[in-house]
Amino acid sequence: MDFSEKLLTLRKAKNLTQEELAEKLNVSRQSVSKWESGQAVPELDKIVAISLVFDVTTDYLLKSSEIDDLSVKTEMLEKQQEQMLAREQRQQKIRECVLYGIVIYLIFFALYFLGRALFWEYIFWESKMWGFGIAIAGFLAATAAVVFVCVRKLKGEKR
Repeated sequence: MDFSEKLLTLRKAKNLTQEELAEKLNVSRQSVSKWESGQAVPELDKIVAISLVFDVTTDYLLKSSEIDDLSVKTEMLEKQQEQMLAREQRQQKIRECVLYGIVIYLIFFALYFLGRALFWEYIFWESKMWGFGIAIAGFLAATAAVVFVCVRKLKGEKR
């Protein structure tokens, strides 16, 4: 792997755009593009700066070694794996949050309709607004419960 390939690999491993790398090195995006395409080679001070940005030696950047190439590729794959795992865990938490929300709202509706069926006459004769107020208060309480459960779930707290 030559310098241009190593630079491209390192930049992608750090999830940097050419523009972001250029800003860190105080050069233009076009310079980074030329370095990565092999059309140009950076000056020595920029090579040193690149080694600092990516926490590698200048020897690694300038010398070709299969072992170094494999270690960088392995590191990239490990980072990608960690990102995928974190994304999957986050999606699982969101799915659980949605399921908890559905269960809480189903319980609310069951209790509301049960209460209406049992106390229909009382609610009807007293005031229709009073019955509506109870429905709104119950819905708000269910919403608060959903928010509380989802916030705890997404932050990773155990119940």
